[in-house]
Order: sequence, then C-alpha cells, then structure tokens
Amino acid sequence: MHILLVASAFNSLTQRVHAELRDRGHTVAVELALPDGSLSEAVRRHAPQLVLAPLLKTVVPREVWAAYPCFIVHPGPVGDRGPSSLDWAVQEGAERWGVTVLQAEEEMDAGDVWASVACPLPPLSKSDLYRGEIADAALAAVLLAVERFASGTHTPVRQETSRPRPYLDQSVRRIDWDTDTTDTVLRKLRAADSQPGVLDVLLGEEWYLHGGHPDNGLRGAPGELLATRAGAICRATRDGAVWIPELRRRRRPGQPRSVKLPAVQALGDRLPALPELPVPPGARWPTWTDIRYREEGGVGFLSFSFPGGAMSTTQCRRLLDAYRQACARPTSVLVLGGQRDFFSNGIHLGVIEAAEDPAAESWANINAIDDLVEAVLTTTDRLVVAALAGNAAAGGAMLALAADEVWCRSGCVLNPHYRLMGLTGSEYWTYTLPRRVGAAAADRIVREALPMSAAGALGLGLVDRVVECAPQDFAAEAGRLAARLASLPGTRARIAAKKEALERQESTEPLSDFRERELAAMHRVFHDPDAPYHALRRAFVRKEKPSCTPPHLAQATGPRTTAEPVRSADERTP
Repeated sequence: MHILLVASAFNSLTQRVHAELRDRGHTVAVELALPDGSLSEAVRRHAPQLVLAPLLKTVVPREVWAAYPCFIVHPGPVGDRGPSSLDWAVQEGAERWGVTVLQAEEEMDAGDVWASVACPLPPLSKSDLYRGEIADAALAAVLLAVERFASGTHTPVRQETSRPRPYLDQSVRRIDWDTDTTDTVLRKLRAADSQPGVLDVLLGEEWYLHGGHPDNGLRGAPGELLATRAGAICRATRDGAVWIPELRRRRRPGQPRSVKLPAVQALGDRLPALPELPVPPGARWPTWTDIRYREEGGVGFLSFSFPGGAMSTTQCRRLLDAYRQACARPTSVLVLGGQRDFFSNGIHLGVIEAAEDPAAESWANINAIDDLVEAVLTTTDRLVVAALAGNAAAGGAMLALAADEVWCRSGCVLNPHYRLMGLTGSEYWTYTLPRRVGAAAADRIVREALPMSAAGALGLGLVDRVVECAPQDFAAEAGRLAARLASLPGTRARIAAKKEALERQESTEPLSDFRERELAAMHRVFHDPDAPYHALRRAFVRKEKPSCTPPHLAQATGPRTTAEPVRSADERTP
C-alpha cells in the first residue's frame, strides 16, 4: 500500500514504523503536522490508501479522517485516553501497559480499535520504555492493524468504556523533597524523562530535572546536594538519595528554549564544593554510573549509557580510558555496548551549543570520538563486538561499525548518516561503511538519510546479527552469544588474521589518511559561521519546529534494496 505517516515530529517511533513498513513492501511518505502548515492539503496531495499517525499531539482535521482511513497510535491500553498516557502509567508505577491503534474521529482517542497489544512496564524512564517495550508493542499493533485493513474483511471494535485523563502538568509532577520517598521521587523523574522534565528549585533558581537513578548508600537532609559523579548530581530524599544526570534552565520570557546539559555543567559556579564520587568500571555494588566493566570467562563487557545517546568530549575521553583498561584484561572477546536503550548518537550537540566557542567544542568533540573509534579499529589482540541494545545514529552508528561484529536487538533503528545536520561526518566512516556494504550502497545510505530497521541493516550487511528478544533480555542474550564466540576454535585464528589485515591496510592506505580527509572537511564546516550546521544544531537542541516537512521525508519511499553484493562477516574480517 501507499501509506502516509502524519506526525508531530519524526521521532524514534515514527522512524521505526517508517523503516519496518518499507521492509514489508509498502511505499511510505511522511508529513509533519506543523503550526503553519495545512495537513488537509498535504494529505490530499499524497492521496494515500491509509493515513497512520505514530506520534500526533494535535487533533486530526475532520476533512482528513472523513475522507481517508486514518489510524492513530495511542501509547495506552484500550479505553485509556489523554495526552499524557504513558507519563501517568510510569508515575503511578503501572507494571503492565499497552498500545492501541484506533480510528480517528471527532473525539480524541475514542475511535474504533483496529489493534491493541499489551506489554510489560518495568520501573525505568519513560523515554527508555518508549523506545523499548512501548515501541515493540506499537510496531506489533501497527503491523496487525495494517494487515487487517489490507484484508478488507476486518471490522474494528468499538470502545465500550473509556478513562479520559488530563495532561500531567508540573503541579502533579512536582517533588516534595521533605515527604516524598526515593521511590516516589524516582517515579516522578522517570515519568518526565526526557520531556518535559520535573520543574524544581535548586540553589535558588528554577530548573527542569532530567533522569533519575537511586543510590543505595548516600544520606543527607531532604533536598540536600550530596555529591557529583560523571557530570551528575546526587540529591538526598527523605529515605535515600537519587542521581540526576541532566538539568535544563527554565526559560525566561523572551528567551529561546534552554538546552539540556550535564547537571554539573549546567550549574557551573553555582554548585557548592561537593565530593566527586567515581565508581570504578568494575564495581558491582548497586549504584549508578554511566560506564561499567565486568568479565565472564574469556569475555569482557564494557557497557555505557549516556543520556539521549549523546557523547560529549569528556564522555568520549572517559569511555576511551575505560576501553583501554578493558583491553589490558586477558580476554579474547570484548563486548562494547549498553544494557538497553541507545547505543550512541555521536557527538553531544547540546554541550557544543552551550559552549563559549561552539566551533572549538565541535572540533574537540569530533577528535575525542575519533580517538575512541581509532582505538576500536586498531585493537588486534581480541575480537570486539558492538552490541546495540537500542538505536544508533551518525557517529554513534559509525562507532559500532569499527567493531569486528555488530549485533542489534530486533527493535533497533539505525541512522548511519550525517547530512541532516549539515555535516560530512568523521569517525572513519569513509573506511568502515564501504568495507561493509560497498561504495555505491554507502553513498546511497548517507545521501538518502533515511532510518533503517535492524533487519534492513542486516540485509545490507551493515550488521552481522539481529537478536530477536525483549529489551530486558538483550544483555543476557548478548552475553550468551559472546561466550559462544569466545569458545569457538576459530576465534584465535580470526584474531591473528585480523592483525595481518590491519597491517596490510596500513601498508596500502593508512587509517590516518581517512581520518585526515574527514576531519579537514569537518574543520571547514565547524569554523564557517555561515555553514548550515550551526543553525541546524541550534534548531535541534532547542526543539525548534521546521518550517515544512523535509523533502526527503515527504517523498514516497519504497523498500530498500542493495546495490552491490553484500560481503559476509567472514569476508570482511577473517
């Protein structure tokens, strides 16, 4: 079918639906529901067989749903209604939830049901759940609804009962540090992550708090700041403490939207002298840290989790230090990746935007992530596996390609391109992407700048394995697969051949040549004040609405096909 996706933003769920519908042979286009645009006119121009709204914060106009079949993806079970469905579920501690695909009509979320899929709701942040359990359920519900609609024989079910719930505003989200328990504080923080955050007063100013993790040892007076760690602050609750990784200053009248930043950086000179309490990467006690290392048999696991998948200069350098320490351990396989959610989205545009000299910070950040990628590419005494529990984009996707094998959870969305941020890219992508998919396919991927599913990436040869499992199970599955890889008789031979392959590469075209060419182009962009990158970065981090739907999304796109024979993992790395 020809399906039109109508969305308030081309967010992670919309991207996944776009990619997976194309995988199944549908032709898909996107129109953004923008304040100054005519959605009705756009839909008429596309003349779709089906309109599908994975993320829509506005009402579908009558002239659209009356003229075209129009399905709404609602992140709640049948009968649940309202704009803050998932927020309420997380804040109230629901253990089960669901996603419903319903037909648009006059009353919001009240239409007939085409599909509904239940899912677990573990005690995690809303944004993590949205990209994990909720996205899995949404995709299953969308595919079922599309299949039923295409059959022409299915009759949707009318909703007999409903529970309308209001917008979850800051009056309900607000934390009472004197009376709220750690559990209550965490649920409020998690329900507001990554948007809108919890509005709070900190050191005499109003801030939005983003993210929350418990600490099982620190204590203090309720609301007191206790310590810092990896850019986060620790704040005491009535019966414990929580780590808050990011803050965003409340916008003052007439000012642009503020930028989310690591909490320590956001507070700056306002922050009193606090102890920095690092956790060694190998620590096993239950406390939060963004980088961990552990070993099981002959396998090392270096896990990392940075808010939003962004990696600042400091975070890249810390991860590189941890990587080097991991490489000093006697293992034959090193697994690089998180337990769940984002793998990486590359350089930290928020930190760059907030810097006194964004060009200089951009340059420092790209060099820091290049150093990390170089370390992975030149590791010759073990196999490195990039384990993608969640999405990866731009330089983060290219970081994964530096590994010997790339394993993806089935729900991953990959965006291995840079063009939409006005960049040519670095992270050795001009070496790693063509060696996996061929020069023509690599050119097409970065030029089209479209999301791809894990299965689509597997078909292109971009990844080596897709792990079919729930978000909560990926770490265990990756561990099992890594243990098997370490035990295979051919692994030692692969490691030896890998070293020889790198020596041959260095003798013909050194990796440093790729880096120098890429960075020369990036340096020109960073230091050109008129380059589109600066305006695009600013619009991205400040959540500015585009003036129109980007042309590459509005254009109907069908299934992705390979342009060249895909080389196997064995052909790439003996």
